[in-house]
Amino acid sequence: MTASEVPLPEGIAHIEVIRSAKRRKTVQARLEGDTVVVRIPARMSRAEEKEAVAEIVAKLRRKTHNAAPSNAELEARARRLNDKLLDGRARISSIRWVSNQNTRWGSCSTATGDIRISDRLKKVPDYVLDSVVVHELVHTFIPGHTREFHAWADRAPQAERARGYLEAYQRWGPSA
Repeated sequence: MTASEVPLPEGIAHIEVIRSAKRRKTVQARLEGDTVVVRIPARMSRAEEKEAVAEIVAKLRRKTHNAAPSNAELEARARRLNDKLLDGRARISSIRWVSNQNTRWGSCSTATGDIRISDRLKKVPDYVLDSVVVHELVHTFIPGHTREFHAWADRAPQAERARGYLEAYQRWGPSA
């Protein structure tokens, strides 16, 4: 794994991936000097490895620098979710954080495929952000909130739980 394949946190020069026959499901990472050491199950395919490393490095970046994902990381996340959950159907022209959305979590221009995500979501759990991103991605190929739309949007892991989180966050969150 090279630095060009996965955006690295500032101060990190290398990623070392260790495959373990004993490890069955979990992926673990820790920082050793300027190297992120990632331990993965030996049975993972190269594609699964790349996705797992990208996700865990993004988590490590947020944990070590207490920083939200950048626009580039948000776009990489959207592209991974599109490929993994939506069969690559979404048309992503651009996706970025915005600070002017106070009443909605995200928006999508169906004509252009431009997606905007409220910066109020920068500190939410990954499954919540994933659910909102998938919701907006689905709008690039299904404009309304039809039954078919929800069937696609609900492919996001823990989509129902994310809706509950957002409902509570809307009422009692930091800007409430």
